[in-house]
Amino acid sequence: MSNNASAPRKILVTSALPYANGSIHLGHLLEYIQTDIWVRFQKSRGHECHYVCADDAHGTAIMLRAEQEGITSEALIERVSREHQQDFARFGVAFDNYHSTHSDENRYFSELIYTRLRDKGHIATRDIEQMYDPVKGLFLADRFIKGTCPKCGAEDQYGDNCEVCSATYTPAELINPVSAISGATPEVRSSTHYFFKLPDFADFLKRWTRSDHVQTQIGNKLQEWFESGLNEWDISRDAPYFGFEIPDAPGKYFYVWLDAPIGYLASFKNLCDREGIDFDAYWKKDSKAEVYHFIGKDIVYFHALFWPAMLHGSDFRTPTAVNCHGFVTVNGAKMSKSRGTFIKAATYAEQLNPEYLRYYFAAKLTSRVDDLDLNLEDFAARVNADLVGKVVSINVDDAPEIAAEQGVRGVPTVMLFKSGSKVASLVGAQSKSQLAQFIDQNA
Repeated sequence: MSNNASAPRKILVTSALPYANGSIHLGHLLEYIQTDIWVRFQKSRGHECHYVCADDAHGTAIMLRAEQEGITSEALIERVSREHQQDFARFGVAFDNYHSTHSDENRYFSELIYTRLRDKGHIATRDIEQMYDPVKGLFLADRFIKGTCPKCGAEDQYGDNCEVCSATYTPAELINPVSAISGATPEVRSSTHYFFKLPDFADFLKRWTRSDHVQTQIGNKLQEWFESGLNEWDISRDAPYFGFEIPDAPGKYFYVWLDAPIGYLASFKNLCDREGIDFDAYWKKDSKAEVYHFIGKDIVYFHALFWPAMLHGSDFRTPTAVNCHGFVTVNGAKMSKSRGTFIKAATYAEQLNPEYLRYYFAAKLTSRVDDLDLNLEDFAARVNADLVGKVVSINVDDAPEIAAEQGVRGVPTVMLFKSGSKVASLVGAQSKSQLAQFIDQNA
């Protein structure tokens, strides 16, 4: 083997940033477990591999929730960050650094990237008409407007992108919009906004996405977007807003999706400063290090178009690859509170061994972007057959003392939950109401 083949690689790995406005659930965990397994493998091979993440801590949703709770936005995101890190630790997800987008490092890189893009002529300003909630007295962020997707006609979609067809659009393009805060019909008002000129990078992005940086399925989807044409991207929001103010625009703030991916750089810089790692060796334009992003298919547009264009335009290197996965379904259905299939990470960890879920996800994951179904009966059967039956190879009922010594927490479908009746009610449930009742009792 040549020296080059055996030399340790420099690898930086990220997972998408969880939003600091809610709990981690099983759908989120797929990505972090997938990434953690891949990182552990690279480290076991002797490579210099760093795994960083952060809470996505800006936006109107956080500001409004903090107001509802009577606390500051800063206090809210600090509390949620602790909760998120506790959940990840329960499931063995070992970040080398976990940070926040509401940080000095992220402010610095957000302003740096913006000013470099601005100075190169990639930022435009113009007056736009946007939605204003007359009841709450504020301009509505995209996520606080709901209506029908103008591209595919799907109902109950947010004001910036469709979760069904992944299209992006402006809130003004949404059909039959309503305020998700007050329920009022929004008024249309004019405001000056700042735009990233994404079409400037069309040729670069076409080359980049065809050079093995994304999976084939994703490349095909991106080609559809190229054919329909790239649009300028609104990167500003009006006050009041919890985030970073744009340097040359008082009362205007960076849209959360601008500073969120920049959080990858910020979290890594925080690690570099603490551990004495050379940041530029990973992020400078001609870096030979490798950078991998693991994300869900619903945020491909941001990571495979906006993000590499922003990096390229501001003289940073672009990712080696963006690895995309599908959604988690439960018994073939989208995770839903009304269907009783929305399971928080903390709820699961209180009842089940997290290693069971790590194994199940690992056994079913592929390199494709297909959805992964958490079939509860299959889950119990696989853990029984593959982990308890083969790896542990003991009968807990016959030898409970051995099981206790070895740390075996029970046999699925009988003792998988601390209370056997709970798994029976969950796995054996035949109706939505039974599943919903289980979740209500254990959420």
